[in-house]
Amino acid sequence: MTLGPHGVSAAQTAPRASALPAAVLWDMDGTLIDTEPFWIAAEIELVEAHGGVWTHEDGLALVGTPMSFSTATLRAAGVDLSVEEIGDFLNHRVGRGVAVGIPWQPGAHELLLRLRAAGVPLALVTSSFRVLAEPFARAVGLFDAVVAGDDVERQKPDPEPYLTAAALLGVDVRDCVVVEDSPSGIASAVASGAQVVAIEVMVPVAARTDVSRVTSLADLGLAEIARVAAGEVLDLRPAG
Repeated sequence: MTLGPHGVSAAQTAPRASALPAAVLWDMDGTLIDTEPFWIAAEIELVEAHGGVWTHEDGLALVGTPMSFSTATLRAAGVDLSVEEIGDFLNHRVGRGVAVGIPWQPGAHELLLRLRAAGVPLALVTSSFRVLAEPFARAVGLFDAVVAGDDVERQKPDPEPYLTAAALLGVDVRDCVVVEDSPSGIASAVASGAQVVAIEVMVPVAARTDVSRVTSLADLGLAEIARVAAGEVLDLRPAG
């Protein structure tokens, strides 16, 4: 388990309000930080360098997909590199962008801090490789566990990443809330048995009876997290 900023797990911090979930499990790209433009820009650069064409729409189709799928797709688009070389290129390009300054989604950092203050364990669960996820988690200093794409055998949309995170925290995934933004991530979270909040960022989130929806984490507070943990399905998107 990755320890929190004071060298203890969140389970050892101040007592947690009973209405809040056992833990909140967070996707990274697109959910907490606005890295999707970095990924798409890196994909365009790579494909064009190998004489191919890659559009913004092509990039959107890869949002939230496993790295293995993304690298195979880029090879099919004409990139004459191994899947490992493609993955290294993308991760380092995106990592370079994040190093300039963490591109937080609105309300994300504030919500993490409020959950930490309430004693709720936090985990980062991402399809990005640990070479990108670990430096971000270390800089933030609020996560009790990190599950990266290369830490699991089956990536999202399989439930393994979220089941692994819950196990690392020592909690029942059914008592957790997951915050996601991509179709594959949402599918992974739902399949794990967790309560799910989907944030609409790069791609729309289809209505379903087991997923709450929000357009900004600035509209999601502890009260809403508690309601989701209790099994409510919320629609916090603006009307119209």
